[in-house]
Amino acid sequence: MKKCLNLSLIYAIAALAGGVFYREFTKLNLFTGETALGKVHTHLFMLGMVVFLIAALFARGSSLEKEKTFRSFMIVYNIGVPLAAVMMAVRGVTQVLGTELSKGADASISGMAGIGHILTGAGIILFLTALLKCSDRIKAVNKN
Repeated sequence: MKKCLNLSLIYAIAALAGGVFYREFTKLNLFTGETALGKVHTHLFMLGMVVFLIAALFARGSSLEKEKTFRSFMIVYNIGVPLAAVMMAVRGVTQVLGTELSKGADASISGMAGIGHILTGAGIILFLTALLKCSDRIKAVNKN
């Protein structure tokens, strides 16, 4: 549970930093349009802080952290969310600066962000699977 709470705090700090960076960077560059940079803040809050607060609540009253799929979730998810957020920030910075990207660079940014989102999705599936296994175990204990 403590690990989940610590991760939640780390993601909250990263989300706040992302929000401040977005606001100040766009203001400094006199940018008023829509950019991927503006979504980094909410992605980190919801996919980072909130998910790990929920995980901490489930871990508190169960053996969730002992599940193998939960440990896999922690690895996969904590690679996917930061990767997606960083690549969204890279895309946003290039948008704000008006940087003309080659097709290869554009595809690389999109591809890496896509991999981050895929890993995040796989992590969510692992988390839900761990919750199901944990609930089955609790149900079996209560039956006896």
